[in-house]
Amino acid sequence: MDTAAYLRSHIRTVPDWPAPGVQFRDITPLLQDPKVFRVLIDAFVHRYMDRALRPDVVAGLDARGFIIGSVVAYELGVGFVPIRKKGKLPFTTVEETYELEYGSATVELHTDAVKPGDRVLLIDDLIATGGTMMAGKKLLEKLGATVMEGAAIVTLPELGGEQRLRSAGLPLYTLVSFDGH
Repeated sequence: MDTAAYLRSHIRTVPDWPAPGVQFRDITPLLQDPKVFRVLIDAFVHRYMDRALRPDVVAGLDARGFIIGSVVAYELGVGFVPIRKKGKLPFTTVEETYELEYGSATVELHTDAVKPGDRVLLIDDLIATGGTMMAGKKLLEKLGATVMEGAAIVTLPELGGEQRLRSAGLPLYTLVSFDGH
């Protein structure tokens, strides 16, 4: 079994959550089994160990991007910066508001989280509409960093986020694709 199929077999689908018709892709089973968790982390680490793809820092999106991103950063020997929901960071921040299916949300980043010219790997658990990752990319670029790639465990291509992010010039690396949403 290849890595994508192995990881996919450990992602739980929860029907009709958080709303009727939604097929929620739950990654928590990937984290609960130490062998599966290792395979997941290694899939990212082995890619970014390559000198051409090695970031200066990993940025993780609130909240599941923190879990994956911090471990990947640790394994690569680089720093980790959290991109948080508004109101959660104690120091001076920059913020970016983005649209959700019903309403909007705002994410923030400390102004000293990255330096101009830093090559940043932006990581999250899942790409749906791409709004959160796009907001993270914009925040990092406001501070002068270059987002060298966006990475996620899961992509839901039918929701258009993957295409939206690629059209905005963000290379993507994902491990598992699910049809539908």
